[in-house]
Amino acid sequence: MIRKTNDALSRSDRVLVAALGIMIATAGVATGTALTNHPSTDKAVAPRASLAPAPATADAVLTGLLAEHKCLTEVLYYEARGEGQAGQKAIAEVVFHRMNTGNYGHSICAVVHEGAGHPGCQFSFTCNGDMNREKDVEAWKESEALAARILTGEERLANATGGATNFHAISVMPDWADTLERTTQIGNHIFYRGSTHERDS
Repeated sequence: MIRKTNDALSRSDRVLVAALGIMIATAGVATGTALTNHPSTDKAVAPRASLAPAPATADAVLTGLLAEHKCLTEVLYYEARGEGQAGQKAIAEVVFHRMNTGNYGHSICAVVHEGAGHPGCQFSFTCNGDMNREKDVEAWKESEALAARILTGEERLANATGGATNFHAISVMPDWADTLERTTQIGNHIFYRGSTHERDS
């Protein structure tokens, strides 16, 4: 059993490293393209304002991708470690849907840690002390492996949440729930879509 787990983690680590290599090469091309002169227009075509400038070094690209992997791992672990892969993928969908709206941050880490340390945090684990508690090592490794597979595209998200940007555990009923459109329930979480910018739990 332990060997099987280690083999799975090794495989996900190899996939993540391969993806990092591809991303470094892509970042190099993107940087070169951004610096190219565009004489046929009055002004250069600007990237979306939400995108950060391309990192200048491969180390910066690696550091950024590893940080995004850690943030995705954290949200999968703290919000849905007992919900199985389907429940964790549903939480990942919420993060990516939030990124796509542009209202919650433009990176995984920005979305996950928005309001961290304050009463208005978007994901409760970032402000309720959960991150200071000892982790379940096996559950953390499973979340790490799933996050790596999601980031590399090996594990596809199929929009099981119906475009949800909010969710809560079935054990609570936040005041914002009635203001949004309920999309589905997956495990012990109920998912919603809408425009409210409230804390999830």
